[in-house]
Amino acid sequence: MSAAAARPHRGTIALEDGEVLGQEGWPGRQFVLRLRAPTIAARAEPGSFVHLSCDADLPMRRPLSIQRADPATGLLEILYKVLGPGLAALSRATPGTRLSCLGPIGQGFTAHPARPRALLVGGGVGMPPMVFLAERLTGPRAAGVRPLVLLGSEVPFPFRPRPSTLLVPGIPDGVIAAMPLLEGWGVASRLASLAGLPGCYPGYVTELAATWLAGLDAKALAEVEVFACGPTPMLAAIARVAQRFQVPCQVSLEEFMACAVGGCAGCAVRVVTAEGIYMKRVCVDGPVFDANAVFPPAA
Repeated sequence: MSAAAARPHRGTIALEDGEVLGQEGWPGRQFVLRLRAPTIAARAEPGSFVHLSCDADLPMRRPLSIQRADPATGLLEILYKVLGPGLAALSRATPGTRLSCLGPIGQGFTAHPARPRALLVGGGVGMPPMVFLAERLTGPRAAGVRPLVLLGSEVPFPFRPRPSTLLVPGIPDGVIAAMPLLEGWGVASRLASLAGLPGCYPGYVTELAATWLAGLDAKALAEVEVFACGPTPMLAAIARVAQRFQVPCQVSLEEFMACAVGGCAGCAVRVVTAEGIYMKRVCVDGPVFDANAVFPPAA
């Protein structure tokens, strides 16, 4: 095996100074950051991320998922929640600020045409890859795919929900809150929250996913593939849901990282494969893995 084949990330990660175009603040210390980083935007895939320098005085970068990437304009859009001094510093970045960006990093999601019912499940700051994937699944490379996006949050969403105009059979009555951006693309979405937010499913987003799957017959289930990103407990729960309904599931893991390029192995997780049990690096071997490999079915 060649060195390039053994390390597929080699030669694909760019280092460039991104220009801050603007930031939008939302409740819950959430921010949507817009950067111009043309090289990274041209290479980004749903599920990949950037390792971002938040401030010149802070040496450690922060791994942040990409919510949108436009190769034509070089735009990157990133949703993050302020946790710690690094992201607090990032939240103060103003238009024109230059930030060192390393990316895109990681193995992204792979949609399979044989399973056109794509169920995208995002929780908290795990929502961005789902938005990116939904946009990609509306493009010509994914003709025939019918995505449904379910998003969950226990703080107000980083957008203004609105009642959906897109009918989704199997969704409980009254669950009508949707993400406007997705609605504009013609992608059905529904929201879940335990915070009593209007129009949202009053429970976990994984429970809403299970409710929708339970309404499908065997033929429809054979067309379903699940994609998810969010906190580890949420991913474990959606893996169990997928196992219950016997549908494939890909999960994007969230993990602390130091180098983010595979050198330190500080983000390694236990992965079960047909060949045995291995420790895989979330940054470059992931962040997307088969859910059964990370959360094996109970014996």
